[in-house]
Amino acid sequence: MPADLHELPVTFRPTRTRAVLLTLGVGLLAAFVAIAVMLPADGARPWHTTDRLWMVLTGVLIAAVLVLLSRPKVVADRDGVTVVNLTTRRRLEWAQVIRVNLRPGDPWVFLDLADGTSLAAMGIQPGIGRARALRDARGLRALAEVHGSGRIAGR
Repeated sequence: MPADLHELPVTFRPTRTRAVLLTLGVGLLAAFVAIAVMLPADGARPWHTTDRLWMVLTGVLIAAVLVLLSRPKVVADRDGVTVVNLTTRRRLEWAQVIRVNLRPGDPWVFLDLADGTSLAAMGIQPGIGRARALRDARGLRALAEVHGSGRIAGR
């Protein structure tokens, strides 16, 4: 049994990146709301309710994009893997995962699938935490080896 084998279910996600994005989203939304409330209602160039509303909606839009960017994760359970990327979610049986790859320079893990295609798994990315991403990629490789057809890249 591989040493990197995790207990199931396990979720892999870039937690530092997620924390930064969500904190930034909340902070920016709060700033936009505060600015909208503090804008002058009188004077030479008064701000009207619609102007304030647009300011708040701009903050909501920016926060929504940051939440979307924080969405990626890879969830492995007894039956397979669920890959959640920015706008998509895909469920795979273990037998569909042929190889787990994280090569130098890759922005995230790629899963080679039994149908000959490759699927980006953005939930494991070396951007901020390279050591964690390598550990998570090894863990997903070990799970694929034990539960699926599991040919591991480089072996």
